[in-house]
Amino acid sequence: MAAMVGLFWVTPDAVYVGSPPNAIGIGVRLTAEGLEATDPASPRTWTWAELRSAVVEDVPRHDPVGRATKALGAMISAAIGSDYLGEGPPEMKLRLETEEGTHEVTVHSAAAGGYSAGETRLSQELLDRFVAGTAHPRAVEEWGREHAVEGTPDPRAREVLLHAWARQ
Repeated sequence: MAAMVGLFWVTPDAVYVGSPPNAIGIGVRLTAEGLEATDPASPRTWTWAELRSAVVEDVPRHDPVGRATKALGAMISAAIGSDYLGEGPPEMKLRLETEEGTHEVTVHSAAAGGYSAGETRLSQELLDRFVAGTAHPRAVEEWGREHAVEGTPDPRAREVLLHAWARQ
């Protein structure tokens, strides 16, 4: 079991930006030491100290109409026996700034209906604090070990968690 909190996918063993690694292994994991891009073709790691910034771009926004359209597309596809007529999960970009330059990593959205503006902002602020060293991913990891099996909390609880993690 896992939980989605803001832009993070939290399991009892790991924390990811966006969704966990897809079938071919592409994803970005947060660790106590930094970020791990798990792309089998070009795995990379960056320590928090190496990073000047980590910004998630192209975040899909919560859109109840878009969510309904995707659900309808999935139902039609199932009814006619074809593959889903829509696209896969939306791609987001994680833009990392280091002393050597800019690195861009693709991550996939874990939210079928997009992310709320509040959770997106709070998630980005938390990433900023990880990079600055004023917050630590350990708080998210600990919460995952204790609570991820309970599933995704309600929206207000997710925002409370993001605030709490930023203070630890």
